[in-house]
Amino acid sequence: MEFKLGNGSIVLPPLHITIIAIIIIFLLVRWSKQLETRRFTIFFYFLISTYITPIFSRNTKEGVFQLWIPLGFVVVFLYLFRSERNHPSKMKACILGLCLALYQLILQYIK
Repeated sequence: MEFKLGNGSIVLPPLHITIIAIIIIFLLVRWSKQLETRRFTIFFYFLISTYITPIFSRNTKEGVFQLWIPLGFVVVFLYLFRSERNHPSKMKACILGLCLALYQLILQYIK
């Protein structure tokens, strides 16, 4: 979606991505209200959980093959699993981050 304003323009992402982003922000704000202290940590758990990284790379005749994993989710999940201050809202944000990481993984393999 593009809005032209004089010499410039504002380019917005497609409608489905905008709707998904609004839903994610709504859920994170709702879950952060369930915590008594340090409400902003929900957003950090979500952002860290979305991180993906390649763990294996191989050159082939067709191109470069890379094996990607959601490393951020693994780190946050292990931290929350071992932590005494585990809260269901934090785990929900972590799993929501995993969903976004899986979307990124799908995009990596489609390219």
